[in-house]
Amino acid sequence: MKSKRGRLDRFVSRRLNVSCNQVRVMLAKSQVRVDGKVAKDRDLLIDEFAHICVDEHILQDNQPRYVMLHKPIGVVSATRDDQHKTVIDCLGINYVEKGLASSLEEGLEKGMSADENDLHIVGRLDLNTSGLVLLTNDGRWSKALMSPENKVEKVYRVTLQNPLTQDYIDAFANGMYFAYEDITTLPVKLEIQSEYVAMVTLMEGRYHQIKRMFGRFRNPVLALHRLSVGHIVLEPSLLVGQSRRLSQAEVQL
Repeated sequence: MKSKRGRLDRFVSRRLNVSCNQVRVMLAKSQVRVDGKVAKDRDLLIDEFAHICVDEHILQDNQPRYVMLHKPIGVVSATRDDQHKTVIDCLGINYVEKGLASSLEEGLEKGMSADENDLHIVGRLDLNTSGLVLLTNDGRWSKALMSPENKVEKVYRVTLQNPLTQDYIDAFANGMYFAYEDITTLPVKLEIQSEYVAMVTLMEGRYHQIKRMFGRFRNPVLALHRLSVGHIVLEPSLLVGQSRRLSQAEVQL
């Protein structure tokens, strides 16, 4: 999700339903404050986390939010779905009560629309995959975390139907060619934990990549569980379906 950046005058004009000329008058009269400071420049770029007020009326007061969820199997990585329970549904009442998202009434009082205050998903998991899902309302943070250029590693525990051998390690490390997309995957680290369980570390997120790579060996994946994204590790004490805010240290990592 992109960070919401735009010109100050257009933002105030839209929020107060007044013309940009009227906003320029407000700026000239020192009526507009951004992050506690009087704003004079109509071209000032602001984002979704700038604190903006006109006189004593707050137009925007969003706070960045970062959430870790232990996603259950059978839950879709979506904010809305007509058929399945979503990761947002998993957050449930705690999503509001613990301040993970403002109520609609609070948002309207602060001049925020529901869309502007929504969390979005950082790196989706498919319906039958469990484990770490990150959610945030900070588009710049999620973009940096998922950008291929940053080569952020994701670690998965994979349970297979058939036994594993050294051949898997070599094939994964060499990358695999997917004809449909006409791409070769980046090297993937595979560590055999037991006869049927492996740890897989990858830096991409191709469509069903892990299942398709094991599919080359005609070895069905019975269970897929994400343990970490970069240095953010799923907290072992977090039960399936539970969530918590990330610490400041985790956010900075």
